[in-house]
Amino acid sequence: MEKQKLEEQLTQFKEAVSSASCLLIGVGDEWAAGEKRSREELAEAYQALYSLTEGKDYFIITTVTDGLIRESAPDQGRITAPCGNEQWQQCSRACTRDIWEPGEIPDGLCPHCGAPLTGNTIFAETYIEEGYLPQWKAYQEWLGRTLNRELLAVELGEGFLLPKLIRWPFEKTVFFNKKAHMYRVNETFAQVSEDIGDSSVSVQANSVDFVRMAAACLKN
Repeated sequence: MEKQKLEEQLTQFKEAVSSASCLLIGVGDEWAAGEKRSREELAEAYQALYSLTEGKDYFIITTVTDGLIRESAPDQGRITAPCGNEQWQQCSRACTRDIWEPGEIPDGLCPHCGAPLTGNTIFAETYIEEGYLPQWKAYQEWLGRTLNRELLAVELGEGFLLPKLIRWPFEKTVFFNKKAHMYRVNETFAQVSEDIGDSSVSVQANSVDFVRMAAACLKN
């Protein structure tokens, strides 16, 4: 992306964040720890992300399962992770609906049937959904209260692996709420639907880098 265009978009984003009464943030696979991003680098990026929410009524939905988003979260009650959290564990045979936090079961074996524990995520053979459902309900209730309010939806690095969780619902929210606007920031899939073209901004840039630059911009 041209440097000048990116700088203009950062300035516009700063103004949009400042004027919004509600922030709806979607965190996608560009934020997953791995070869491209270390956990340390992402931890700093999440700190930058949370700085954008200061003083705002916000909610975050993420499809990333590494659990990093929670480690520095100022308010766990404003995050929903419907794809699960690999730091939480469940029985690999799903013999129970129990879910354990890190360190609760030191030997890594289900206390009910003896099977190995596995991450409580959609990648388990049978995903125990009880772990995310309370926060999903809180998210849906919060989203319902944003209708006809100045809402800024910020979609960060979400692709097409699970579009029903962030990409399509965000577009639908902006379409029906005439006071809403959206920023879709993605290095590869930044295109937006024509239905919300006048209410959205497409930013073709890596969303992790964009957030870090945006946080620095907001400080100035």
